[in-house]
Amino acid sequence: MKLIKYILFAAILGGATTSCNFLDKEPYKLSPEIYFRTAQEANSFLTGVYAVMGQSSFYGSDMMYLAGGDDLETFGGGSVRVPANRGLICANTVTSDPAVTAFWYTLYSGINRANMFLENIGRVADISEDVRNQYAAEARFLRAYYYFMLVQNWGDVPFRTASVKSVVGLEIPRTDRQTIYDFIVKEMAEAADSGLLSSAELSYKTGRVSRSAAWGILARVYLFRAGEFHRMKRQANDKEQKYYYEMASTYAQKVMSEGHDLTDNYWDVFIDLCADRYNSTGKNESIWEVEFAGGNKTDVKAAGRWGNIMGLGGPDLSNKADVKGKNDPGYGYEFIFSTPRLYDLYVKNKDTERFYWNLAPFKYVEKDNKGKVSVTGRYFVKGTMRTVLDKFNNWGPETYSYGEFTGSEDKYHQVGDFESEKESKDKSRACAKFRREYEADKKDKNFTGINFPLLRYSDVLLMIAEAENEVYGGPTELAYQCLNKVRGRAGISDAKKGLNQDAFRQLVKDERAMELCFEFTRRYDLIRWGEFVSSMTEMINIALSAGEEWKQVQLNNVHDYFRVTDAYNYFPIPDQEMAVNKEIKENNPGW
Repeated sequence: MKLIKYILFAAILGGATTSCNFLDKEPYKLSPEIYFRTAQEANSFLTGVYAVMGQSSFYGSDMMYLAGGDDLETFGGGSVRVPANRGLICANTVTSDPAVTAFWYTLYSGINRANMFLENIGRVADISEDVRNQYAAEARFLRAYYYFMLVQNWGDVPFRTASVKSVVGLEIPRTDRQTIYDFIVKEMAEAADSGLLSSAELSYKTGRVSRSAAWGILARVYLFRAGEFHRMKRQANDKEQKYYYEMASTYAQKVMSEGHDLTDNYWDVFIDLCADRYNSTGKNESIWEVEFAGGNKTDVKAAGRWGNIMGLGGPDLSNKADVKGKNDPGYGYEFIFSTPRLYDLYVKNKDTERFYWNLAPFKYVEKDNKGKVSVTGRYFVKGTMRTVLDKFNNWGPETYSYGEFTGSEDKYHQVGDFESEKESKDKSRACAKFRREYEADKKDKNFTGINFPLLRYSDVLLMIAEAENEVYGGPTELAYQCLNKVRGRAGISDAKKGLNQDAFRQLVKDERAMELCFEFTRRYDLIRWGEFVSSMTEMINIALSAGEEWKQVQLNNVHDYFRVTDAYNYFPIPDQEMAVNKEIKENNPGW
């Protein structure tokens, strides 16, 4: 049969040798019969398998919309920028949505690349068996991860473990998700045992998959599988559920012996992500990241949108080459805002540290408000500036400070840090988790080199706490230890001993919200808990009755974003796929 000359879209993922990005260059045109001659070519092809994650249709941009539809965040941009076709964050995705379609084909592109790699890695001559096994294990894990993304979002999907070599026979039906789950967990477990390096052997550099990453993600797979019965509308199988939770706890506990720990301060790991550093504190909290680089200003085109679409507000000074550092902390659109639910969780738990990092009570301003000079200060919500200036800076993060404005005029734009003289009841604030001020280079308006965290050690600890509680019908000592370690780092009180299963379960859910918000685990947590539709529906009433406590409702009709049905437990199979693959007879329920 005629071989297709496989095209891998050019997406150069790398940078200077001082960058913390392992990715060098993704190949452009690859043909298996002439490629895979050297170890360098094999490594280049493997880079192409990883590179899928950085594409704009995946973690490069659209994941913020596609996975962002949950009860903790919503679109908060100006009324003229309501993203009516931008995924589930606005709860109106249709089967022809371009972001959903692109995500589907991006995942299958990654799977096909992995299949090609695994079929040809044996042909490479100048490579040691250890390196060959490592590369093969990484490709197997990535293929399994892309299938997990498909199952998590679409349920039953077409399933291939061989690359596409012909233009005929491309139509295949959907495979039952349980069969694909069995494949996913087998591949991830075997990859960890048969070739993946430890985090220590990778020097805790988090762009490549380590054993810790494989085990941690495998725990996540088991937790999601344990909740599948909710969206499949069937009764839970108690024996099956217990097994899935046991396996989630087992694999998450494996990570505990791999040299990871929580950073002393919550923000340390995010400053590293923004500053292009690997685990600089030595605590090795970040386990796996999607790497971005280049800022879109050079021939390295591997930038993302973290800190930009989701970022602190401020003037656009990208066209002024001489304005750098604190004078240009980076432009953010302030498109993604928190909901009052997240705000209230922080207040209820007296969690000031994560609250002020994730939902910073300020924005950057310049005196003339025209984007022509430089940032001259920060404008704070009334009652928050003293906490940030006097206490927050003492907590540890090196952050831009502009001195304190000492005038008395109630003007929006002043020189120095100042706060509003008017009280604000608004509980919706822009996401500040990914802060551009820590980027090393002059900022591009729309693109950043900020990495995205796929797995952190705090998530692993919370998975153990949750799984232990489910396996044993109540929290174990290990469950308390893991939960309280995360709470303790945030400076909030330990969970009380003697809690029943329901009470502890709710504590874990709240802790995951406060710890992992804006990291795109929440929507999937709600689905596996069987709470996605009910939680989103609750937000409609909260929005409509919020008044001054949620000003974005009046600006953007936020309440409409939460109008979902059971159909939204899945993404719709794209119209484009159903048009060319006649073996897919029907769409997901409700689509």
